[in-house]
Amino acid sequence: MEFDTLLRGFIITITLIVAIGAQNAYILKLGLLRQHVLKAVLFCIFSDILLISAGVLGLGFLIKGEQLFINGIAIFGIAFLCFYAFTSFKSALKNESLKIDDQIKTNPLRQVITLLFVFTYLNPHTYLDTVLLIGGIGANIDESMKIYFIVGCSLASSVWFLSLGFGARLLIPLFKKPITWKVLDISIGFLMLYIAYSLKDLIVL
Repeated sequence: MEFDTLLRGFIITITLIVAIGAQNAYILKLGLLRQHVLKAVLFCIFSDILLISAGVLGLGFLIKGEQLFINGIAIFGIAFLCFYAFTSFKSALKNESLKIDDQIKTNPLRQVITLLFVFTYLNPHTYLDTVLLIGGIGANIDESMKIYFIVGCSLASSVWFLSLGFGARLLIPLFKKPITWKVLDISIGFLMLYIAYSLKDLIVL
């Protein structure tokens, strides 16, 4: 029973988080640039554990009824994602952004964590996936089994982000080519715009 609950948490979580969103795209980019990868990955894993645990323990039921809170996050998220999309398109035009080596300028850790904070905690989709969907499922599990469900979710998050962050290095030879890096930046830009567009459906006036 314990293993089945753990496995259920693992499968549900890995299914939801593998979709390439703003947070995943940024971790991939950090992995390719080899910048603050471990710290960024640990931040994402900790955030998932925190939000999923909160959902399993009942926070999802509170957030679900706070439309004003959801509206505020959605509006800010749309504005920020549009801005980040613009910077991604701009980055695709800069020759210096096409290099992946020790000479590339490293972004300050504070800036990296700030961006991850925004992508994680100011993105309504994060709350929908972790707190409401995964947390909602876990909230209906027997109290004695909830810890195993959370452990399964935590393992899935750890496997995914560690693979994404450090596995990106295997793609570095491909991204030595300028055109590949341009495609990534442009793709991230359009992804941000798509996510921003999808957030409009969460706003209820």
